[in-house]
Amino acid sequence: MSNSHYQEEAATAGKGIPSPEGPANIIDTDYVIGQDNIAFKRFGFDLDVHGKVFSISALTILFFVIITLALQEQVEPIFDAAFGFLTGSLDWFFLLSTNIILLIAVVLIFTPLGRVRLGGAHAKPEFSYTGWFAMLFAAGMGIGLVFFGVNEPLTHFGSSLAGTTVENGGRTDWAPLGAAAGDPEAAISLGMAATLYHWNLHPWAVYAMVALALALFSFNKGLPLTMRSIFYPLLGERVWGWPGHLIDILAVFSTLFGLATSLGYGASQATAGLNYLFGIPDGNVTMVLLILGITLVALLSVMAGVDKGVQRLSKINMVMAFVLLLFMIVVGPTLMILSDFFANLGGYLSHLPALSMPFGREDDNYRQGWSALYWAWWISWSPFVGMFIARVSRGRTVREFLISVMIVPTLVSTLWFTAFGTTAIDQVVTDNFEGVKDAVVELQLFVMLSQLPWTAIMSFVGIVLVMVFFITSSDSGSLVIDSLTAGGKVDAPKAQRIFWALIEGAIAIALLLGGGLGALQTAVITTGLPFTLILLVACFAVIKGLRSEPRSA
Repeated sequence: MSNSHYQEEAATAGKGIPSPEGPANIIDTDYVIGQDNIAFKRFGFDLDVHGKVFSISALTILFFVIITLALQEQVEPIFDAAFGFLTGSLDWFFLLSTNIILLIAVVLIFTPLGRVRLGGAHAKPEFSYTGWFAMLFAAGMGIGLVFFGVNEPLTHFGSSLAGTTVENGGRTDWAPLGAAAGDPEAAISLGMAATLYHWNLHPWAVYAMVALALALFSFNKGLPLTMRSIFYPLLGERVWGWPGHLIDILAVFSTLFGLATSLGYGASQATAGLNYLFGIPDGNVTMVLLILGITLVALLSVMAGVDKGVQRLSKINMVMAFVLLLFMIVVGPTLMILSDFFANLGGYLSHLPALSMPFGREDDNYRQGWSALYWAWWISWSPFVGMFIARVSRGRTVREFLISVMIVPTLVSTLWFTAFGTTAIDQVVTDNFEGVKDAVVELQLFVMLSQLPWTAIMSFVGIVLVMVFFITSSDSGSLVIDSLTAGGKVDAPKAQRIFWALIEGAIAIALLLGGGLGALQTAVITTGLPFTLILLVACFAVIKGLRSEPRSA
């Protein structure tokens, strides 16, 4: 999950948000973007921030980082208890909420509201379908796919094949649904479906609804490109006061901790890969040094500007991801991958109703330890990815927007997990190679690659790919958070993005030291919970906003 091409759109940031083209129901408000900002330039340092949103967000996050580092032993049990409560008691809420968001997205496709055009009734798309789909592909690729591409299909296959175990009246296994004990074909189908459930329609419906809301209220209604603008139909002018401040502050927290989780996954995988290939010590020191080094590169990218910095890295990123995927398809079990692509899509759709059911299930470990965490993670990323998608989707109708944003990344994710997951499972089932199954999650990609040609080269490509995703995610995230904390301005001073890039790295380090990936996961769950409520309310604000817009023929 990385919107590494967000920066390509930021090249037009200085021009601000364009006015609607043709008929559009612009909201009449006296609010001027940046009117509540604090702006000054002294000693060569520029500052232009929303006083309340920036100061509360920055101070709270800095306090959190300091406490986590200073009180590591005291903080870790708190993280563990919070994670257990939120996933164990509120998993139904996350599953039900994402179901509602997906249902609303699908219904909008088939209603007359789907004819509303983003940017005004006469707006034209800024990108061809090829370019637009390529950027959606970029948004769908990221550290998460590289980290879990081997692990998740293999894990769900193994737990499904092993069947269920019951102790003290409850299941203790991690298999999804009712498992598929002793049936390899059924276990593969269920395992891939359980994986794709976390990466396909549900998360992209969340991203699509956030992106649709941001695009509608900015491009059609003329409001700032911030989360608070979505709630104007419900709050009116109060959205520029404390209710709006709190919404944007929560969006900042949500985005930062979602990014930190991905950066933590990426750092742990890159560290494990460097240890596996070159014998570099695998521990917190290496991970911290890696995060510091890559954050420094991200800062250089920010200072170099969009065209000379991260845009080039983004193109390298795309090429490397495509090379790695193509390598897996060609060198792995090619015919099996190509045939399983369609079989996995079918299995995913057939198992989807049962996997998305919030109530009456017994697969607690899968539902709570996997699904609830994923939904909170995706929701925490939704302002980040949603803003990127909104910026590149002006001129599309709501119908083509929703269909494309949900379907294209779904197909890409299915192909990615099929290529990596099928290859890993084939090594276990056909070649009786247990190494990939027994390896820790951070190493599974590299252990799988050890059984294929060009091991060292492709493993190094994988490590560099994770690092470049790390850099582009950090840079993109700093742009999005800066917009939120600058009152919706898209041309704020560069120093502010540098500040947020540093904060992202600091949070990743603090949470890794304060409890490892468990701490990162807890942070995501904690911020994802209140933001889920915001998204549910935002869905109805979007419907209300769309009903007032003119529709294309």
